Amino acid sequence: MRCIVEPSMAERSVLKHSEYLKTAHIVQSAAESVSGSEVVTESGERVPFDFLVITTGTTYSGPSTKAERVKLYEADKEKIVAADHVLVIGGGPVGVELVGEIVVDFPDKKVTLVHSGKRLLEFLGTKVSDKTLKWLQSKKNVEVILNDRIALEGLTGPEYVTKNGTHIKADAHFVCIGKRVGSSWLQSSDLSQLIDEEGRLKVDANMRLEGQSNIFAVGDIANTKEIKQGYLAGKQADVVVDNIKRLIKNSKAPKLAEYKPLTSPLGLVSLGRYEGVAQFPIVTLIGRLPGMLKSGDLFVGKARGSLGVK
Repeated sequence: MRCIVEPSMAERSVLKHSEYLKTAHIVQSAAESVSGSEVVTESGERVPFDFLVITTGTTYSGPSTKAERVKLYEADKEKIVAADHVLVIGGGPVGVELVGEIVVDFPDKKVTLVHSGKRLLEFLGTKVSDKTLKWLQSKKNVEVILNDRIALEGLTGPEYVTKNGTHIKADAHFVCIGKRVGSSWLQSSDLSQLIDEEGRLKVDANMRLEGQSNIFAVGDIANTKEIKQGYLAGKQADVVVDNIKRLIKNSKAPKLAEYKPLTSPLGLVSLGRYEGVAQFPIVTLIGRLPGMLKSGDLFVGKARGSLGVK
């Protein structure tokens, strides 16, 4: 969300795959179908595999190039700069972080956050929700509306009406609700029977698709019973890499590593440039300390380092 108020940050946070996959063959095309041995792309290319890792996450219809992404962020910032009143729809981590960025960088802007749930950041505990709501309400121009929603069809403005009849006049709006899981391309494939009711792929303890010997899934697309967060996807990826190495070394019956889902939700949400809210196993914190952990560069430096990029 920092890129929306500081588009230049995209120069570091948006990477080309070729920047860190130095020896890989990169195919830039949408996947259309998959069998047990190959993926067929939208362009008609057939990509054979010995092992497949599906990491399609959630759907995103934004720009596909870095330059286009930067232009989009610049346009979003201009929307905020030109607006007196900004409407944010969705009180999950994306919506809350966006509001935090706006109220810190543009404290004179009025911001209204509309969320359909009973509390903010529902993937974490009530203490996080309560502390976050109190923090937002302490800002002079922020209004938070819970238990209400705005229909997304034909959303144009500047007049918005919630389901409960609240009228909101705003100069700009941002939709920050959850995206659909990116599994629609699998609906007509051999793997369609492994898609659960949420659109996620059923995986076993080894992160392999149920009943499959050489196909894995990682991240939002996998139906692991835990919250969906980037750092957990990284831990899942470590298990998958380990298991592929074991299978290459001994394809018959190797002992595979198992992924242990997180049983106690952990979360860290930034609140602008300097503060944040965090849930740890024994304590919930808000303010400068959690902000020091994430809000400086939002883990961009850490992510680049993990990919071997300076």
